[in-house]
Amino acid sequence: MGYTTRVTGEFTITPPLTWNEIKGSPFSPYPPAGDDRIELVLRVDEKTIETEDGPLHRRTASALVMSEIDEYRAHGLLEVVQRAVDSFPGHQWSGRLDCEGEETADLWRVVIRDGRAVKVTPRIVWPEDGAE
Repeated sequence: MGYTTRVTGEFTITPPLTWNEIKGSPFSPYPPAGDDRIELVLRVDEKTIETEDGPLHRRTASALVMSEIDEYRAHGLLEVVQRAVDSFPGHQWSGRLDCEGEETADLWRVVIRDGRAVKVTPRIVWPEDGAE
């Protein structure tokens, strides 16, 4: 066992990734990439569209989310987020990942600013004496 971190949240991707961008990506939830269980995975939306030639099954990815990992350590999370951003140029990323370690004060977030994954830690402020 070891120190674990709970990670929640997601990054939305605009415009959504196309199937050609998804299928060969290490962030794809489908094999072969899906077999490696990378900590972040694309959330794929599937839609069937009726065309003159018959039904068309379309897959797009609109978000990057955490894989389901029982005991996640989060040591390389920032680097993995940056790798995802770098893998899909021409897309906008919004949202955040909220991270909470085992210790009470171990709170932080991963956000994307100007194409860079950044770790943000909160400031704890004590109220003035007598103020509530």
